[in-house]
Amino acid sequence: MFPMTPIAAALALLFCASAAVASDSAGTTPRSLLAQAKGLPADFEEHFFDVPLAVRVELDHQPLGEAMVVLSRDDRITLLEFTDTSENRYGPAEREKWAAYLKPGVPLGNCSGSCPDQVLAVHYNLENSLVSILTENAERDLEAKRYHELPEEGSHGLMVRNQLNLNGGQDQNLGGRFGLEASGSLGNWSQTLNLQLARLGGPDDKLYHSIHELHTQRELQGSFFRLGYFTPNSEGLSRQPRTFGTSPDTAVGVMYGSSDSLAINSPLPSVYPIYVTANRQGSVEIWRDGLLINTQSVPAGLQTLDTRPLPGGIYEVEVRLIEDGQITSTTQELVYKPSNWRNLDERWRYNVFAGEESKLLSNWDSQSSGSPTAGASVNYLMHPRVILGLSARQIREKLQYGTSIDWTLANHLSLYANVYKTEDYGTGLDLQSLYSYGAGSVVLSHSRSWLDTTNTYDTLPDGTRVRPRNVFVGQTSNSSLAINHRVSSKNSINARVSHSEGNVEGLGADLGWTQRTTLFGSDASWRLSLFDRPGSYSSGDARNRGVDLSVNMALGAPGQQITGSIGSRTARDGSRDNNGSIGWRKDFKDHVLQNVSLTALTDTYGVGMSSLANFRTDAVNGDGFIQRSSYNGDFTGGLNVDSTLVIGGQKMLMTSQTEMRGAGMIVDVESDVDDIVLRADDFSGGSAALKPGRNFIPITAYQNSSVSFDFEGTHAPAATIAPARTRYHLNKGGVEYRKIRVMKTLTVLGRLVDGQGRPLKGHHVINHASRGVTEVDGFFSMEMNAGSPTLEVRQDNQLLCQFRLNADSHRQENNVLMIGDLRCTPDTLADVGLTDQKAG
Repeated sequence: MFPMTPIAAALALLFCASAAVASDSAGTTPRSLLAQAKGLPADFEEHFFDVPLAVRVELDHQPLGEAMVVLSRDDRITLLEFTDTSENRYGPAEREKWAAYLKPGVPLGNCSGSCPDQVLAVHYNLENSLVSILTENAERDLEAKRYHELPEEGSHGLMVRNQLNLNGGQDQNLGGRFGLEASGSLGNWSQTLNLQLARLGGPDDKLYHSIHELHTQRELQGSFFRLGYFTPNSEGLSRQPRTFGTSPDTAVGVMYGSSDSLAINSPLPSVYPIYVTANRQGSVEIWRDGLLINTQSVPAGLQTLDTRPLPGGIYEVEVRLIEDGQITSTTQELVYKPSNWRNLDERWRYNVFAGEESKLLSNWDSQSSGSPTAGASVNYLMHPRVILGLSARQIREKLQYGTSIDWTLANHLSLYANVYKTEDYGTGLDLQSLYSYGAGSVVLSHSRSWLDTTNTYDTLPDGTRVRPRNVFVGQTSNSSLAINHRVSSKNSINARVSHSEGNVEGLGADLGWTQRTTLFGSDASWRLSLFDRPGSYSSGDARNRGVDLSVNMALGAPGQQITGSIGSRTARDGSRDNNGSIGWRKDFKDHVLQNVSLTALTDTYGVGMSSLANFRTDAVNGDGFIQRSSYNGDFTGGLNVDSTLVIGGQKMLMTSQTEMRGAGMIVDVESDVDDIVLRADDFSGGSAALKPGRNFIPITAYQNSSVSFDFEGTHAPAATIAPARTRYHLNKGGVEYRKIRVMKTLTVLGRLVDGQGRPLKGHHVINHASRGVTEVDGFFSMEMNAGSPTLEVRQDNQLLCQFRLNADSHRQENNVLMIGDLRCTPDTLADVGLTDQKAG
């Protein structure tokens, strides 16, 4: 902060009286600083030049912020800092760009020669203390650019995400998947590698492997071009019409489409929830294109799956419910996580591809090779509320067609419908509708699809894996209506009615009531559920009817909970199964374990157990669960592990962060302060915590922006961060390296004088931690690095003198070091400032 003297603050008022005479001759032509200062009394002129002045800064006639600057008699302006940016038409990244331009000092007037950032002129007006920057964009609209500019020199880097998903049980072959997704950057081309290892489990103990992506891609304005080995998918589309039957195989060829293909997945949930109704405690496996992408533990009853970890887009998944180590139901569900699209100037989204079906390092027998393949998919924005889709492709010499409509009927009512057909296979239909109102929402769903349970298995009591008794290959139909309503701030009800045809036949109903209350002085919530569902293998094919009452209560220290439930349901032999459970959960802070939970349950068959834990380190994160069946005593479990290797700037690290926005930055933090925690804020969105050592910051690809560094929390230590911000501009897959220092500081208060004791004004006093400018009376205040107590004095980029201070020789109050007068003479330039200079 550079305080303005009372005299300097009065300049604008004083000039209003004198400007009336001078303004007649000035007209509208900006004048030099000396010409503007002619109307000032001689005593005031020295408070105008070479001292900190408060000004307003505007860019192309729009406010950029308030700042402290220094004006010199040779018509130069130097920015010290922005002091207030509340009135600002531009974003932080734009303001940072112009701060970097003004801080070294720039000449006033029209720009000649090499003018960066399309600058035409920089002017200062004393009458209203206004600095005006004029660029070639002065007459252009301030709307955001339609496209990000690519880095001029490209970028380099590599990010490799590793995901491991395992699920299995006692006397069962372990199933799971290992996925490696690599994203790299060479110049302005992005490279992608996707390698999958899978083991299906059951009697099939074969280890499958395949490469799904190995290609290079170049972004153009509004489109992309891809070359290499890839899976033809919905790149570039906002809404992908679903297809029916075999999924697209990998191909060697080319692909061209809209630039939205590089949209980063959002951790938002699916618009339309995915439900499962477990009769007993179990787990859920989520499969996409034959690969396990997520596994979750679920208690008994109607449950909504957590879809936030799933990739973005609109696609179909297979949800397998496993109870007591046996697959008791398999359903096809729709994940609906689209991106927003409302620009009527770009009504078309599209992609086209052509090539030859091929497989690379693959031992999947179902993966074809050698046939030509081609296809095209388009979206049309017919209205800001209506998006139409159409796709046609040839896969394994079969034509697949798909159509879709995404219609926002009203502000709170949306509809998504999809009709698809495959030659010699069949026709399918999906319908999803969501109505939101003030106190709740209504979701309507209907689908018809092809179900094939040939590759699912049951486990007999002795552990033998066999194909299900009722292998079903044919059409299925699922319809449901779900209502969620908030009765009051503490009470809500939900209901769902469903009807199924095909593998599961019949009508199902669930009704629930939830209430938040206080129990034994602690926050608690009650839930009462009534259900009547179609019969399944785990209910002896009899209808599953019952009731469940559960309570969740905060216990003891913050982050600790206890749960309990009692209920009745249909047993495996069709009789009554009275059951109960009690559970405990604890959340941890600053620990490898994020939370753990333990649950014990009892029913007709005996006692079962379940445990769940989430963990995170700097390198990996994940979760795992273990369950013991009360029916047969078998143990089952699941594990999800996620980690990313980042390489860039000749540095590397492993990070547990999963929120990637296309590019990244490796940051080494050196600190003089113990146990310091910093905060890195990306002006393009997102933030990350930094600690001493090596850190990783996800940043936004293609955006020309910057990251600022500050102390976490509201109580900042007496320290400074250098640099306080850094700029970046990276291609997708690019990684850069930065090093920042956290230095203990002291506030130095002193006065700079010459050899005769006369104050020196307008001199820049510089330290490793900060810099200051002396006032008219020579006084200055600034932050100084406590570990390197050296000061250097410059004027007009000329080094005049240097000092090395001894803090013990001066008075210090509340972390402010009062050093008195510093005499700046040529002899204080000796020995690079290592000579002690005593204050006068």
